[in-house]
Amino acid sequence: MNRPEVSPESTGSGRLQRPKDGQTRFTIFACALGNILLADRPEGVCAVLLGDSEAELLAELRRRFPGCPLVADDAGLAARREHLLKGLDGDAVVDELPLAPEGTAFQQRVWQALRRIPAGSTASYSEIARWIGAPRSARAVAAACAANPIAVLIPCHRVLRQDGSLSGYRWGVERKRTLLAREAVS
Repeated sequence: MNRPEVSPESTGSGRLQRPKDGQTRFTIFACALGNILLADRPEGVCAVLLGDSEAELLAELRRRFPGCPLVADDAGLAARREHLLKGLDGDAVVDELPLAPEGTAFQQRVWQALRRIPAGSTASYSEIARWIGAPRSARAVAAACAANPIAVLIPCHRVLRQDGSLSGYRWGVERKRTLLAREAVS
């Protein structure tokens, strides 16, 4: 589906910087998890958001990139979309995609650690804290997971409570359960 350029709205925190070329390309498509918005800029994928409606996803993208032109580019992002769909099945090919999440230095360390958890495996918030050299930071790790702007490709869904039970997931516990189940059978 082709969409016209979307006028940005200056709402939200403005924490993320404007992409170098001044725009963010995006595509929205449906899958077993609902709707997915994939956003890209010259440095790589900057957002993968899960939601129930296109309007909800576009509002979140506007919040993340206030004042930045958003350009629908379904055809231009087709290859990245296919990589992402493979990632939904736990395919390691998603590691080939360049990612450009913006966050604090601590968040970046957590997100890098999450990318080392293989499909079909899980880790606890405490384990991630130890991996990044901050063993008393399990709550901060959980906060970094909640701030993750790139669902699936930065697999925060693979992080569980210390007792192995599911904990919250920014895009809903049922989506987390579905992602883990799909990876377990692949």
